[in-house]
Amino acid sequence: MITRNLRYWIGLAAIALPLGMRAADAPRSTEIDSQKSVMTVRVFKSGLLSAFGHEHEISAPIQRGTLNETDRSVELVVDARQMRVMDKDVSEKDRAEIQETMLGPKVLDSSQYPEIHFHSTTVEGTGEGRWTVRGDLTLHGQTRPVKVEVQGQSGHYQGTAELKQKDFGIEPVGGGGGTVKTKNELRVEFEVVTK
Repeated sequence: MITRNLRYWIGLAAIALPLGMRAADAPRSTEIDSQKSVMTVRVFKSGLLSAFGHEHEISAPIQRGTLNETDRSVELVVDARQMRVMDKDVSEKDRAEIQETMLGPKVLDSSQYPEIHFHSTTVEGTGEGRWTVRGDLTLHGQTRPVKVEVQGQSGHYQGTAELKQKDFGIEPVGGGGGTVKTKNELRVEFEVVTK
């Protein structure tokens, strides 16, 4: 009787311990604090009369996302409709026109493509508190690989990436008969704070 009970408890432990260890070793995802996390896009000017054009600064809160330090992965989502032109050297009227063009069908087409997604595929440490994060960015209905250089610590991360508008099916906007236009290349900066 004692032997039968002992075998029962040993068998139960043999099943329960690995299950408990798997639960403890399971990757832990940390949510992004959407109140403190933001993405900034810098759009540069080009063209013959680019000295008379404007460079644009666009800001958007990061709507939601997760960071998993165990399996080294990142997921971020931005609501394209929440992107705001922050240019300081233009009138309110001009800023409103830039905003309308940016969200409209010529650029982001945010009514058809309301979300911008980033999903990491690899995270490689490049030094103390520094990483190169490669992943897939979905923007304007197109998904392309991107590389993001990240630095940070204690749940606060900053990063930058260089993108080309044409890679995502967006034609750089121009004015003045093509003498002033935006460059194809963009710089995306982000600040992510975890909860």
